[in-house]
Amino acid sequence: MHDKYLIMSRRWVLHILPVLFLSVIVAASCSTVKVVPDGSFRLKENKVIIRNHDEYPKYQASDVQSYIRQKPNTYFIGKWNPFLYVYNWSNGKNGPWDRFVKKLGQEPVIFDPDLVKDSKENMDTHLKFLGYYHSAIQDSIHTDNKKASVYYKVTLGKQYPIKKIKYIIRDSLLRSKYFADTVNSLLKTGIPLSEKLLEAESERAASKFRDDGYYGFSKNYFFFTADTLEVKDSALLEIRIENYTRNELERDALPHKQFHIGKVTIYPVSDVLRYRASLSRKAVQILDTLRYKDITILYDKKLKIRPDVLENMNRLTPGSLYRESIVNNTYQRFSNLRLYSSVNVSLDQVASDTVDCFIRLIPSKIQGYKLNLEASTNSTGLIGFSPAISYYNRNIFRGGEWLNLSFMGNFQFAVRDTVRSTEFGASMGISFPTFLFLPDRLFNKMVPRTDLNFAYNYQKRPDYTRNMITAQFGYSWNSLSKKWYYQINPLRFNIVKMSNMSSSFYEKIKNPFVKDSYRDHFDFGGSYTFSYLSDPSINPKSSNFKANLQLDIAGNLISAFNKLMPQDTTHSRTIWGSPYSQYVRTELSLVYTMKFGKNNKSAIAMRAIAGAGFAYGNSASMPFERMFWAGGANSLRGWQARSVGPGTSKVDTTFSIPNQNGDLRLEANIEYRFPIFWLLRGAVFFDAGNIWAKHELSPANNFLKGIALNTGLGLRLDIQFVVVRFDWGVKLYDPSTQKWRSTNKWF
Repeated sequence: MHDKYLIMSRRWVLHILPVLFLSVIVAASCSTVKVVPDGSFRLKENKVIIRNHDEYPKYQASDVQSYIRQKPNTYFIGKWNPFLYVYNWSNGKNGPWDRFVKKLGQEPVIFDPDLVKDSKENMDTHLKFLGYYHSAIQDSIHTDNKKASVYYKVTLGKQYPIKKIKYIIRDSLLRSKYFADTVNSLLKTGIPLSEKLLEAESERAASKFRDDGYYGFSKNYFFFTADTLEVKDSALLEIRIENYTRNELERDALPHKQFHIGKVTIYPVSDVLRYRASLSRKAVQILDTLRYKDITILYDKKLKIRPDVLENMNRLTPGSLYRESIVNNTYQRFSNLRLYSSVNVSLDQVASDTVDCFIRLIPSKIQGYKLNLEASTNSTGLIGFSPAISYYNRNIFRGGEWLNLSFMGNFQFAVRDTVRSTEFGASMGISFPTFLFLPDRLFNKMVPRTDLNFAYNYQKRPDYTRNMITAQFGYSWNSLSKKWYYQINPLRFNIVKMSNMSSSFYEKIKNPFVKDSYRDHFDFGGSYTFSYLSDPSINPKSSNFKANLQLDIAGNLISAFNKLMPQDTTHSRTIWGSPYSQYVRTELSLVYTMKFGKNNKSAIAMRAIAGAGFAYGNSASMPFERMFWAGGANSLRGWQARSVGPGTSKVDTTFSIPNQNGDLRLEANIEYRFPIFWLLRGAVFFDAGNIWAKHELSPANNFLKGIALNTGLGLRLDIQFVVVRFDWGVKLYDPSTQKWRSTNKWF
């Protein structure tokens, strides 16, 4: 995949943005039904009213909303949707203007009265499933100014609590196992009877039986009979577990048996084309066989993964009792190895009590590279280029080891100036599919990984040169759902060496905390990352939420040996002639993307970031590379990177190229994305935030005056292997001057 990012600022944006925002404000007084044909109505809302809510307080109107067939437009603030107004800006001529506003806006939902009846039937069926029998649903439609509101008045039907439960289980072994697990049963006396409850219990018990050796056992072996007449306002429930299913007759009955695992065969496909041709019988596939411990391995041409890795990922042992959970664990482990695009675990009954297991693995792309290019310019004339290339291999040593190599650069310069900034970086990471130094059998339900990472960074600026070496060791893993990600690096160290520092530059730094961050230092500690994804897919199709929490702690372990270390002239304890850093740093990022409109092509993306760092003990300030900064393509887009803050401070002229940093970061972004045509997307964004230095925070400083504000427009060209992004950012409020952009600069 190639990613290209191009960020620019242009003066003509100053003319467009105010017009756009004024138009949105004016739109609040415009019509949302201008394009609605005469005789039709825009569906304004669906409202469900539970008439006997006092009788059934646990049931909420929102529980039945999803069963209404026709939904109104999405609303963002109360009943307001600005994109409905934008859509109605069309003039009916179907020209370029109409096509533009229809892409930018959201088409109104035209009310369909026929769907009201279907909605009532859906709701009634759902209520019966929940155990509300003979419910009554009445509808009423209110229209005003070409808008329709549909009211559904629901009278919940009668519920029948379970009075008594009778069990009929003819298989004695099955009966003993079921009764031994009744504490987990969902069916208990006093609970209202419902089809949902019966389905859930039959699924739960069937899963329990399958995990106890009963291969192929399903909920269809359960039969339920309920009598609501014998005892008034109650239900007598009879549960039968038969030796035949609901789709069979009694003469088809067969005794239930516990199964054991027979042969386990693993086939890691090498030649996918020949494999697919063999399925259609267009080619004969000749496979070699390898017996390794308890498993049989089939392979074509060459076995591209070591047998011990396949055996380690597998959790199915020949001769052991069949358990569904172990089959699922085996599937999850092979999937989480991320070497295979398809994992298929199939079972074949070869005897009355034996199943063979066949695991087929279709390989994914093992290696590849990524290219990134970011370019930026601003009103000061400073131009920047940031190229990066990375290579990955997911099976470098034929054991599922991931190798990542990356190289990056950052070059900033001015056309008519000698000011230059150069940065090079290289990193290497390797990840093993196991927890080193810990027994792998402790992790049956996931594939843990051990990560080793090394990096080197060289920075040459007009005022100094910095060399940094980084290394870290740690563990990472995903939850089974892949929604949670954990990374723990108990060992991490940086060595930073400063050279060629301009004496005039260092002398000009008056703030002792800033000056301290430009020293040689040794950073030893740990880092921890926790992430959550509501939708772990690469390209979520619907609204999704992401959260990421990072925590860094350094210097505490080393501080126990302070008495053994020499001191420098500032009384800091040193290692190899460099003082070690002692600090704690944390950062939280929250991202919510709300998708809506036709095919969910429109979206509102919101992001909030909060970070704080605190130096103590052997350090007067955090290391420069661990401090926070703001501005640039992925931050406040109206500013050049590192040119904002801290707080209301002006850009430090000591630095030839902006290099502002701080101990605290707060930032929020909101962006509206909309389709234009083909793969081209448009965007309107608003950014707010800044960084602050902790020694400058005081009640005397107005915190709100330090919040930088900007807005802008953007274009996105989203191709599978290339993403080109154009953003035009404009400052609205500059905290360094504490002034808003004046209106005479807009027009």
